[in-house]
Amino acid sequence: QVQLMESGGGLGQPGGSLRLSCAASEFPLEHYATAWYRQAPGKEREVVSCIKHSDGRTYSPDSVKGRFAISWDSAKNTVDLQMNSLKPEDTAVYYCAVDLDERAGLCPGGYIEVWGQGTLVTVSS
Repeated sequence: QVQLMESGGGLGQPGGSLRLSCAASEFPLEHYATAWYRQAPGKEREVVSCIKHSDGRTYSPDSVKGRFAISWDSAKNTVDLQMNSLKPEDTAVYYCAVDLDERAGLCPGGYIEVWGQGTLVTVSS
């Protein structure tokens, strides 16, 4: 069964760093559009970063550009999100998702999406 499992959430300090990891079972993440999303209380879910390693492309919105970096770890078959310069507004549940249909572009495109259960990130002093 195809599954994604997030890890690495928790409490971070403003200005600090956290690293999230998304592990996949049964398939290599390298070839598929994979993304991190987040959903804060009372807000809509938003994309945080996307990667399609086989294309060598990544995407991040302006809200996290320069602070967050997405990468693929070939040894572990994980897609990681390095979050630096954390802000209280980064507090959210973070989800990873992958689109198993190769028609998807850089970010999952609603074809054959698999989602993880989410990991809570709280940024507070």
